[in-house]
Amino acid sequence: MNRPEPVYAVHPSVTHARAMAANLEKNTGRSLPQWLKLVAAQKLEDARAIRAWLKDQHGLGASSCMLIAEALLDPDALDAEAYLRAAPAYVDALFEGPKAALRPLYEELLGLALELGADVKISPCKTFVPLYRKHVFAQLKPSTRTRLDLGLALGATKAEGRLVDTGGFAKKDRITHRIAIESAVDIDGQTRRWLMQAYTLDA
Repeated sequence: MNRPEPVYAVHPSVTHARAMAANLEKNTGRSLPQWLKLVAAQKLEDARAIRAWLKDQHGLGASSCMLIAEALLDPDALDAEAYLRAAPAYVDALFEGPKAALRPLYEELLGLALELGADVKISPCKTFVPLYRKHVFAQLKPSTRTRLDLGLALGATKAEGRLVDTGGFAKKDRITHRIAIESAVDIDGQTRRWLMQAYTLDA
């Protein structure tokens, strides 16, 4: 079967950060470049020190502090094009070395997810690959050398069969369940059904 090729979308965190940056001058009295110049002159060592200085000396809120610290320490943090260039490398790094054997399982699950609808978006991170519709409805994570976890946003759904409740619903996490995938046999009707349900719930 010919499956859709993965097309990476800008991670929502980058989009959100760019929107915050656009409103920073309105909300704080300084633009992002002005804040970066001001903070750089302090020669602070890390993100924690930067956030503390911004909060203590300028009364900025937590979100603004985090945005400025991240933008200073990582110039590409708000760069959508830089993210898209880096996305394939994030995936490659997840499945290098001893976890390389999990790559075919990842590709199979990714293909199934893309077949669910044209609105499925893939936005890799350094530690896992989230799948979006309106929100994250699933994620793929090589948790060990021999196990790929398919995380699912299923709300208060009761776990049954191979579906494991992660405790995410009680903690108000988006991902609430997971299915362990150790071989192609595990990508069965049950796995496909739960993946479809997670997608459908995010309509």
